[in-house]
Amino acid sequence: MPIVQFAPLNSLVEPPFWHALTDFKIDVLRLDDTAVPVTASYSAGRSVKDRETGREISLGCNLSVNGDAYKEDLQLPPHSVPVTGIFKNFNTIEDFKAADKTVLFNSVADEIWKSIIEDRSTAQLSRFLLITFADLKKYKYYYWFAFPAFVAKPAWVIDDDWKAADEEFSEDALVAIQQDLHTNPRPFFLIRTSSGKLELAPVESYDTFFAEVPSEQRTIGFLDPSAAPSNPGWPLRNLLAYLRAVHPASTSKLRVICWRDTELPGEGHWRSRVGVLSQAAGASAEAHAKPGAVGWEKNVQGKLAPRMADLAPMMDPTRLADQAVDLNLKLMRWRILPALDLEKVARTRCLLLGAGTLGCYVARTLMGWGVRTITFVDSARVSFSNPVRQPLFEFEDCLGGGKPKAACAAERLKKIFPGINATGHSLNIPMPGHPIPPASLDQTRRDVETLEKLIDEHDAVFLLMDSRESRWLPTVIGAAKGKIVMNAALGFDTFLVMRHGPRASSSAPSGDTGTGSRRLGCYYCNDVVAPADSLTDRTLDQMCTVTRPGLAPIAAATAVELLVSLVQHPDGLHAPAPPPQSATEAVEGHATESVLGLVPHQLRGFLAQFRTLPVAGAAYDRCTGCSETVLRAYETQGFDMLVRAFGEPGFLESLTGLDKLSEEVEAAMENADWEQEDEDDF
Repeated sequence: MPIVQFAPLNSLVEPPFWHALTDFKIDVLRLDDTAVPVTASYSAGRSVKDRETGREISLGCNLSVNGDAYKEDLQLPPHSVPVTGIFKNFNTIEDFKAADKTVLFNSVADEIWKSIIEDRSTAQLSRFLLITFADLKKYKYYYWFAFPAFVAKPAWVIDDDWKAADEEFSEDALVAIQQDLHTNPRPFFLIRTSSGKLELAPVESYDTFFAEVPSEQRTIGFLDPSAAPSNPGWPLRNLLAYLRAVHPASTSKLRVICWRDTELPGEGHWRSRVGVLSQAAGASAEAHAKPGAVGWEKNVQGKLAPRMADLAPMMDPTRLADQAVDLNLKLMRWRILPALDLEKVARTRCLLLGAGTLGCYVARTLMGWGVRTITFVDSARVSFSNPVRQPLFEFEDCLGGGKPKAACAAERLKKIFPGINATGHSLNIPMPGHPIPPASLDQTRRDVETLEKLIDEHDAVFLLMDSRESRWLPTVIGAAKGKIVMNAALGFDTFLVMRHGPRASSSAPSGDTGTGSRRLGCYYCNDVVAPADSLTDRTLDQMCTVTRPGLAPIAAATAVELLVSLVQHPDGLHAPAPPPQSATEAVEGHATESVLGLVPHQLRGFLAQFRTLPVAGAAYDRCTGCSETVLRAYETQGFDMLVRAFGEPGFLESLTGLDKLSEEVEAAMENADWEQEDEDDF
């Protein structure tokens, strides 16, 4: 009699599994190479008919692994059964190659045998092993499956040959089996006929279920992933080992049905196969020690070696970039800062007012932090002096009068990373000290409305302009709308980076709005005069921001890092500034810290000394930018108040009381008793 040849299992790994492995490695496993459970599935084997020859061609004996393999609530395909396995990922290709695969394989085989002998359970009969190494930079995944199956000695043989199921069972019996398995899918089952009625039961109930059934009427069934006419699938091997070990006295000869019909056959034949299997003389009649096991999967060349899945050629480059750009950030989180909320950073919508040297470097650093929404506002065009200092522009952008800076910068960000949501707006920002001509009043109103709308749609506003007065209007709007406002200004070898404090009428979650009980100030809180025209009659050196070339990227990076630290702080916009004693030494666990460290109010950099000094400045109740008087006037009077601020000298001083302060100072100076020194004393 011919020896039964079993069809080995083939792994069928769906691409979503590798994408899930990428996230699982970075977000969960990190450097942990401990084995974790994973779930796969298989269903009845399928075949297709060759149109030319009419022959049935088997589609293979497959175990499917999809993107939900790591989840406990795995959604199985219809008519499938789950299979649990062990997944072990190695951190380097060298570890993957050097792993003791025999030890790993035998440990899984031992678990299967233990479940047979001690638990008398079939739940682990198809248990598998998967070892991997994921090259996340190149999207190459090295993997090797093992499906341990016990070797029967002597081998199983088949009486006669495999037959179609409808030759051994009636049509009604086969339909009954199919309906039962549709309702309750199971990998292994028993079949008997009692009082003319066909019944199914779990294999674990072998003794009771077959107690009154003659041996020739007992049938062992399993869901067969193979579609080969004469080769039952791999799961049958361990089912036979289970029966021989647990019920040795009555299982030397078995009738087996390989169930392959998930649907009614229609006009065709039932695809399920039935055969009578037996072990030749010499088989033990008692439970025996664990037999040897085989089951490493061969690669596509038919050799016992790992396989490799290269997803890069199959993927959309844009999607590849989308998954790869944040790799450094994810590595940062799982290696150094597990509490880092990268999703919160990515969701922060940033408005950059100014697309010059600071704007370009701020945008690049924001992209490095994973920010996905960046909007530029600028009224200038790219000039020939720009590309060497402003990394988002090229020589071609200067031709023909130059492209609009804002739109050009947004377009360049998309070329760098197509997944970025970048837009540019050519917009003039009205400024105090620059009266609005009557003919331009309507256009100015539209510009202000556009700016208000943009600030309302974003979470953080960067003031990156090259004049003092151009920062006033967005300072007022940002404070009124409760937005994060970041300010960066450059000198020759000095810079200022600061975050504006929240308005006085807002409340901090912690009850603290600044350093102690002080509210943090804005860019204008140290001024005793309103911003005025600083642009008219400028000389050439004053028209350009004359700075050391390395200063702008330092200031830009500092501004972005300050924003990210602020976003990570639990109080966000209301995060207090560090106390003076922590200016040079962080106080661990202090309320001013985020997971990235301190969140200072201002940073003043001195490049000549290579020094950065944290400073905290209190808000000024007569400030022309963020005082409640100015904000309420803006909210109640709207554009009319702004027009007066732009064109009416002394309006902001009168509104905030700075004019009275000036008068008081002058009066005090006049009333001061100045001592006159005699000329002879010299």
